[in-house]
Amino acid sequence: MTMGDPAGIGPELILRAWLRRREIGYPFFVIADPAALRELARQLNLDVPVVSVEAQQATGSFDRALPVVPLAALFLAQPGRPDSANAAATIESIESAVTTVRRGLAGAVVTNPIAKHVLYDAGFRHPGHTEFLGELARSWGEQAQPVMLLWSKELAVVPVTVHIPLAEVAPRLTVGLIVSTARIVARDFARRFAIPRPRLAMSGLNPHAGEAGAMGREEIETIAPAIAQLRADGIDVTGPHPADTMFHAAARRRYDVAITMYHDQGLIPIKTLAFDTGVNVTLGLPFVRTSPDHGVAFDIAGKGVANPTSLIEATRLAARLAAS
Repeated sequence: MTMGDPAGIGPELILRAWLRRREIGYPFFVIADPAALRELARQLNLDVPVVSVEAQQATGSFDRALPVVPLAALFLAQPGRPDSANAAATIESIESAVTTVRRGLAGAVVTNPIAKHVLYDAGFRHPGHTEFLGELARSWGEQAQPVMLLWSKELAVVPVTVHIPLAEVAPRLTVGLIVSTARIVARDFARRFAIPRPRLAMSGLNPHAGEAGAMGREEIETIAPAIAQLRADGIDVTGPHPADTMFHAAARRRYDVAITMYHDQGLIPIKTLAFDTGVNVTLGLPFVRTSPDHGVAFDIAGKGVANPTSLIEATRLAARLAAS
């Protein structure tokens, strides 16, 4: 487990997740600053013993204390006060977690929320967590196209384009991008979620899925050809569907995962349905990565009110996917 932005709610979530470790059912360890977590536990009056460990022996102490593998980078964080000076430690935590899994010392990576603008100020050049993890995978010599899945018991959704301005969505959408994204979704749902032939429902881009070209031609010229190609591959996919009628209860029963054309088109419905229990999963990587489906919440950091439910769900799902 990574620490996330040290000025956000990630450190508090870690402490509270350990207190609810029986709910999770699987041991975890954190790559962070043990002293900072001890001090936060003291400030929040949380009975969480923190022990500094090496990754090789990390889970041996899990029942009696929160195991923490120390960072090399130093940082000084105050809850609710983001600082780009802490970016090196945030990035090191992510890199170390991935390396630890690659070495076989852990089964999955669970990341706590980061603030991308804080990292950008320190020279971070990736649009987000997902893209950074893809580069880390490629640095191993692995072929990787990271695909962001938001998963909950109520809904699973994948946006084809992610962290780009809305004005750039239509120009970036191509038959090739839609096809490659959907293939990864179909493969990983079969391999990791144990759904042999997952049902994919694909949205249109425009209102009413373009209304037969009256409101845009992306459905006709880009999305429909991609769907035809996927069907020729043997993938069970329907669409393009109007996005405004895809997410009610009866519609959701007709598919296993929704594929939308841009970020908010898919994330608004899942965060409405499952804000506290949704999990961010990165498909298309040679390792399992999950994360809470929320941000750093600087406004409540250090106040003792952070809800660890999404982190707990992310940890449970990581263990399930790793076991597959």
